[in-house]
Formats: sequence, C-alpha cells, structure tokens
Amino acid sequence: MGQVPLYNWLNNRAAGVMLHVSSLPSDTGVGNLGAGAYRYIDFLNASGVSIWQICPLGPTGYGDSPYQCFSAFAGNPYFIDLQPLLKEGLITEEECVSLKDLPRDHVDYGALYYEIWPILRLAYDRFKSSKKKQLLDYGTVAKFRKNQGHWLEDYVLFISLKESFGGECWLEWPSEYRDAHIAKSEELSSGVKNTADAHVFFQYIFYAQLAKLRAYAGSRGVEIMGDAPIFVALDSSDVWANSELFQIKKNGQPKAVAGVPPDYFAVDGQLWGNPLYDWAVHEQTGFAWWIQRIRSNLEFYDIVRLDHFRGFESYWSVPATETTARNGRWVACPGLELFKALRKACPRAKLVAEDLGEITEEVNKLRTITGLPGMAVMQFAFGSEADNAYLPHNFEANCVAYSGTHDNDTSVGWYQALDGTTQDHVRRYLGVSGDAIAWDLIRAAIKSSALLAIFPLQDLMSLGSEARLNTPGAAFGNWQWRYQAHQLDQLQSDSSAYLQEYLSLYGR
Repeated sequence: MGQVPLYNWLNNRAAGVMLHVSSLPSDTGVGNLGAGAYRYIDFLNASGVSIWQICPLGPTGYGDSPYQCFSAFAGNPYFIDLQPLLKEGLITEEECVSLKDLPRDHVDYGALYYEIWPILRLAYDRFKSSKKKQLLDYGTVAKFRKNQGHWLEDYVLFISLKESFGGECWLEWPSEYRDAHIAKSEELSSGVKNTADAHVFFQYIFYAQLAKLRAYAGSRGVEIMGDAPIFVALDSSDVWANSELFQIKKNGQPKAVAGVPPDYFAVDGQLWGNPLYDWAVHEQTGFAWWIQRIRSNLEFYDIVRLDHFRGFESYWSVPATETTARNGRWVACPGLELFKALRKACPRAKLVAEDLGEITEEVNKLRTITGLPGMAVMQFAFGSEADNAYLPHNFEANCVAYSGTHDNDTSVGWYQALDGTTQDHVRRYLGVSGDAIAWDLIRAAIKSSALLAIFPLQDLMSLGSEARLNTPGAAFGNWQWRYQAHQLDQLQSDSSAYLQEYLSLYGR
C-alpha cells in the first residue's frame, strides 16, 4: 500500500480558460470586477467551461507585475467596479470622463495611475462625509476591518506611509518608520491616518465585489482559480511588518535573495530579488503566516495555484550582493511539514503545483506525497524525443494540461517562431496542417488524460504575438493586453457551441 496523499481533490475531468482580470473590457482603462467580468463568466458557462484561471489580484508596483505586489493579502484597487460608486452618488459621470478616454485595447498603467486614484479618493471622502457605516449590501466597514485585521492594518499603514514618502521603497524611509513596530507607536499625522482609512475603504469594496463575482460564477457553474506567488516582494507590507519571517538584516536589507540557477534558457540564471523565508521561524510558529495566507487566497479563489512549487522542496539562495543568479546554492526547506500544517488547517483546499522547469526526484516526491496536481505545458513538448513529459501521451491524470500560460507567447505566435523541423514535429504529432494551430493544441489538451485542461483566451481567439500578456525577464511592456467586447461576442457566436460539444465528447 502506498502512502495516502495529503490532498486528493482533482477527481473529475474539466476545462478552464485563462484570462487575467486586467485583460477584461471596461471603460475605466483596465479590466475590473464589473460588467465585463460577469459577461465573461456567461461566455464560459455557454461554452461548457467550468474554471476561470486568473493571475494574482494584489496591488502592483513598479513594472505592474501581479507577481510583485505590495501585499500578499490585499486586492488591487484598479480592479474596483466604479458603477456602484456612481449609483450611490460617491462619484459622478463627469468626474470619470478622463478614465473613459484611456485606451480600450491595452492598459496604459502610467495614465491609469494618474487618473484613477483621485477618483477613488473622492469616493472615499464623500463616503466618510456621509457618516454611513456601509456601502450598498457590502456589510459594514467596521466588520470588514475587524475580520481582516491580521493583515489590513499593517498594509494600510504601509501604503499610507509609502504615499507620504513619495512612493519610495520602505528601506529608503526615515529610520523611525523602517521598523513597523516603531512606526506603529509614532504619532501619525492626520493626513497619514486619513489615507490609511481610505485604503481600508478600497479594500472593503474590492473584497465585497470579488465575493459577489465569485458567488455569481458559482451560480453559473464556474470556479475561479488564482495564483499564489511563492515569494513576496521586498517592498511589501508583508516584509516591512513581519521582518522576522524573512532572511533580513537589522537594517532591513536581505541577506540573500531568490532566483533560479543558470539553464539552457538563461546563462546567468534568473535573479528575482525577492527576500527568502526564514523557514526555522515559520516552523516555530506552526506556519501561522502561511496558513493565514492560504486562507486569504481561499477567500478570493476556489482553486489556488502555488507558483514555483519546486521552491517548497529547496530554493535557490543567492547572496544579496550578487548581480546574477550564477553564484547561488540550493537550500532545503520544510515543505512537507508546511503542507501537513496546511492540510490540517485547510483540509478542503484545492491546490495546484506549478512544477515547471528543472524538477528533481525530490520535488516529484513532495508533489506525490502532497497529492497536488502538477502542470504540463504543450509548448514545451515538441522538438525532442517521445518521452518528453509535456507530450499529451505522457500526461498523468492528476495534472493540469495547458496549451500555454500567461508567461508563454500565444500558441499562434509560438508556432510561427519555431524552426521548420519543430513545426514539422508539431504537425506530425497532432496530425494537423498547422493552419489552426491554437485550436489544434486546445483539442489535444481536451483529448488528453489530464483531468484538467486549460487554455488562454488568446488561443481560443487564435491571436498572434501581439496578444502576448507577459515576457519573463522583460522589465516593461507586460500585462497590457486586453480584448474588446465585440471579440468575445464574435468568439461566442462562432465557437461556443462547438467548444461545449467538444468538451462533452471528451467527458469535460
């Protein structure tokens, strides 16, 4: 008898579509939790798709990456649907005209930053003046503040101080504010306090709107699958307020940082720069911070994808003085003990392991013991031998098959960039001409033995490289792509019935 896995939740065949919230259509310069999101859920339902995968929803900073957020617990106020605020008279249509002038086909984050914050702040000021205790049916602000107290007060003080110091990283703040424990005892100005209260209000709205959207998705048979990056940003309330949980010096500087070693794709490796966890301290606390984090993720999502799963077995530690990831070392961490603690605290959690990259026998063993489904991305399958793990005939059942992810080019762009020999391998393996390559990969994922098959919306739309969402390692130009409402209408008209029938044919 083998060891019973900690988790064993993926038991039925299903399909999902990947699309980050920022890519939804709206008249606010970026996708949000409003009408565009509800329309998208209706499209998934009409197409027989039961999972919507998104990227992390946290507040982003420099570079706009949802994988480098100011908090592992907060939501991004950019995603707030302004319609309820308009309905309640907290803002006016005239005050939102500048937002409506922003691009519809991509996100201009610089312009968005300057346009949306004054509008959100105006809504808060009017709400405060109204003396109301709650907005619509969102519950009271006081109850929200109490329920989320384990992270909220640290975050809103952090973000308010950050604004008062011109947006600088907390390591650049005056010394009395770099230490969160000291900062909390300081006499704060009324401006800092009021800004902190405003950010409580923004989080209150975000949490309420996301809960409503998730409930609607559930009523339409759609689960939301979200991401939990393994590491947090150095410039985050998580590190500022909980420095004892990280490998941080007394002056706040990291002792070592995260990355991955050199490989075929990056001769210097990838130096991510995130601070590393002090796993001994996490063990001593019974992994309390991680349990809170996963519980918070489960308020946002039905399914949580754990990014960089191999880092739970051992992580690549690079001295903070290095400029590349070359001179790092693998350091073991208590991943199994962490997952045992999570299993006890969150027994019904649905977790997925992002186990891409160079994976060792030890990492595979950890995934087997935890029982978490791994990932297989078909864009990594071709151009080698028949034993390539990402070829569909090698998929195991407890697995999520992807045509591509948010970090890949679209399938059309990927195929067009392949050399002739690899293109030939793709065509011969799939038995296709290559004229509809995105759908060919989608069909292969649906047919496969993997219990869950997911594909980006861009692939359903057969879009090229112009629709790529992220290019890892590129500092700028990412997270900008958006579709427009008529494109989804056309896709539903052309393909929803076919997709639903195809999913049904293969038991999804």
